[in-house]
Amino acid sequence: MLSSDFRRSLQRIGLAALVALLAGCTIAKPRTDDPWEKWNRKAFAFNQAVDKAVIRPVAMGYRHVTTPNMRRAISNFYTNVRTPITMANDLLQGNPKAFFQSTGRFVVNSTLGFLGFFDPASQLGLPLDEQDFGITLAKWGVPDGPYLVIPLVGSTSGRDVFRMPVDYLFDPLTWYSNSHDYRYEAQRLPTWFYLVTLRARGIDAEGLLEGVYDPYVFYRDAYRQQRVYDVYDGDPPIEVIQQLQGVDDSGDAEKLLEEQKSFEKKHDGNG
Repeated sequence: MLSSDFRRSLQRIGLAALVALLAGCTIAKPRTDDPWEKWNRKAFAFNQAVDKAVIRPVAMGYRHVTTPNMRRAISNFYTNVRTPITMANDLLQGNPKAFFQSTGRFVVNSTLGFLGFFDPASQLGLPLDEQDFGITLAKWGVPDGPYLVIPLVGSTSGRDVFRMPVDYLFDPLTWYSNSHDYRYEAQRLPTWFYLVTLRARGIDAEGLLEGVYDPYVFYRDAYRQQRVYDVYDGDPPIEVIQQLQGVDDSGDAEKLLEEQKSFEKKHDGNG
């Protein structure tokens, strides 16, 4: 059943992949403004509250009952099982070489790696190169659009928001949940558990927030920088980095400095 679903998915994206090959679009420069900041800050505060009350405690519980090696194996499994998302986007980007590399990685780890719990493919010269529909749109020349925070989802953008419904179609976790019907929606447990593993990974990085004058700005800028590196396959042009960091002629550097000074003045002595 999964194989037929995947074949139908490949048929859907075949024409789009051909269009991508012929289009020759250039990647649009990233935006550095934040026109939806008022909404974003409210959604960010909501997400932080939900995380503190529910999501983080669950992730901490998961870490307490597992060892680092167990978590690494589980993370490997989920990375492998979601490889068809990358394979589909490789085709949509008109990159057959990357498609065959991703396919080879998926086959090797699914067999020699015991369903993906281990990662022999990396040792065999098939490194992980995750792709999603947001990256695909960027390589088609679609601008990233305004930064956006969605309740219970987190950071995205006007462009990247479309990766959620499209990548959902190519996700084997979706195929599993849609093809089973258990009591209490138990067929969605693999997806929920995957989200828990993602949150558990982020706990080790929480120390980076110490001393940050504005967590919202930190998350926003970190997301933008990560997406730029994703879109350019880890090697963005220097002018793109400079624009993102606000060292071009747009004046963003001065604006960010003024924001920091204003924040520090507002919160001085307030704990």
